Amino acid sequence: MDQKDILVQVKDLEVYFYNNQRCNKAVRGVSFDICRKRTLGVVGESGCGKSVTASAIMRLLPQLARIEKGSITYNSEENGPIRVDRLEANGRIMRSLRGQEMAMIFQDPMTALNPVYSIGFQIGENLQYHTAMNKKERREKSVDLLRSMGIPAPEQRVREYPHQFSGGMRQRSMIAMAMACDPQLLIADEPTTALDVTIQAQIFELIEKLKETRETAIMLITHDMGVVTELADDVIVMYMGNIVERGTVEEVLRTPAHPYTQALLESIPILGKGKNQVLEPIKGSTPDPFNRPPGCQFAPRCDYCHERCSSMPEEVSLGGTHGVRCWKSGGKPV
Repeated sequence: MDQKDILVQVKDLEVYFYNNQRCNKAVRGVSFDICRKRTLGVVGESGCGKSVTASAIMRLLPQLARIEKGSITYNSEENGPIRVDRLEANGRIMRSLRGQEMAMIFQDPMTALNPVYSIGFQIGENLQYHTAMNKKERREKSVDLLRSMGIPAPEQRVREYPHQFSGGMRQRSMIAMAMACDPQLLIADEPTTALDVTIQAQIFELIEKLKETRETAIMLITHDMGVVTELADDVIVMYMGNIVERGTVEEVLRTPAHPYTQALLESIPILGKGKNQVLEPIKGSTPDPFNRPPGCQFAPRCDYCHERCSSMPEEVSLGGTHGVRCWKSGGKPV
């Protein structure tokens, strides 16, 4: 990948949560790139660090969380490389980036949208802060955004409130709000949660359209491998704060190398195989983050567990962009 195509570069990121005199190392040494006109799929079970990583990029971590190590570099077209991790979370520079150059679609639109303000006001608020538009222009832009998201009667809907919208329309309104200022980076945190398949397909089409027409770089967070297959170009698989496998969609999904990735794929029903197909759930449960096993975090649940797994393996290359952290992989050191 050409260096100029990399929009966001995350290197050796570590995020810790401090609570009741205990430290939860939620993200541990994570490195990846988000490239223009490509979708990076971030997959893994709940609690693996997906949303924390996204919040760190947007500098929206809660007060109890801290970026302990590593770097987050945003390559702005106007201002060059910006070390986001060194910016004040609510400082002038970060506020100018957030909403204008980088935007986020949150997991639950009912809690992300303010119930006491109209949809048009909430979209226009972003435009008011980042553009020189007057009130009439902001209203027209809000209507155009809702129309482009496939919301019927946008002139009427722009005056309505979140409780008057269906789940799918709220989610599309969130996308409209995120895309109001044509950001270079869009982070979508499980954008199709609790939506029916018809609305999911519409949102998939919208995200693909944004990537192609506006050259947006997309970070798609999900635990649904079907969504990854549909939308992603590159994939990283996270478990207990670590990246255990990475590569293109074809590399990771066609030839999964880590036992965790294999287990995720085996637990998904395959269309056309009928009701008699055998689904293999991942045995056990994720460890207590305050009482982690030594070495490989997946070892207690892994069928291939060995003495070597008491120490964490380094990432090895399996060819191309395919990398994995597993003792059984037999790859070459990165």
